[in-house]
Amino acid sequence: MQPPAVDGGHEGCETKRGPGESERDRQFRNFVAERRGRLLRTARLLTGGDPHLAEDLVQAALTKLYVSWSAFLRADNPDGYVRRALVNALTDERKRIWRRFERSVPDLPDHPGDDTAIMGDPELAHALRQLPPKMRAAVVFRFFHELDVAETAEALGVSTGTVKSQTARALDKLRSILRPTPQGVN
Repeated sequence: MQPPAVDGGHEGCETKRGPGESERDRQFRNFVAERRGRLLRTARLLTGGDPHLAEDLVQAALTKLYVSWSAFLRADNPDGYVRRALVNALTDERKRIWRRFERSVPDLPDHPGDDTAIMGDPELAHALRQLPPKMRAAVVFRFFHELDVAETAEALGVSTGTVKSQTARALDKLRSILRPTPQGVN
C-alpha cells in the first residue's frame, strides 16, 4: 500500500476523504498537510542547510511514519517520534554507500539557493555544516527547538550524558568557527 499523494502541505491542500480512502490515509494526509513545513525546516537545520537532502529526509521519515502509523498514534510523545524518525533517516542516509563517492552541493549551478530563508544566517549555516550529524542534531534540538536534555536524548536515541557532551563539543566547535580572527594574528 502506498501513502496517499500529498502536495506538501501547501495552502489549499485538499484533505477531504476521497473515494476508497481509509481513515488511516485521511489522518496521515491531514498530518502531512499540517506538519510537513515544520519537518522540512527541522530537516534543513539537521542537514546544515542542504535543501535536497532535507527533502529526502522528510520523505524517508514520512514513509516510515506511514508504515508505522498505528504505533505513532499510540506514542506518548508524537513530536519526539517524528524527530527521531528524521534523525534516523539522516543516520541511514549518511551510511549509504554512494555517499562515499558523491558529494552533494547545496546549490545547483543553474539555480542560486538561499540558505538564509531557512537558516537566517549564512555563516551559521556554514558553521552547522562543519559539525558531524549527531552533534548538529543535538544543537538543532536543544537550541532551535528548545528541547531539554532528556527530550533531545529521546529524539537522538542516546543518553542524557551523550547529549550534554555532544552539545558542549558542538558549541565549542561553533564558537571556534564563528569567532572572528583578530587582524594580524595567525
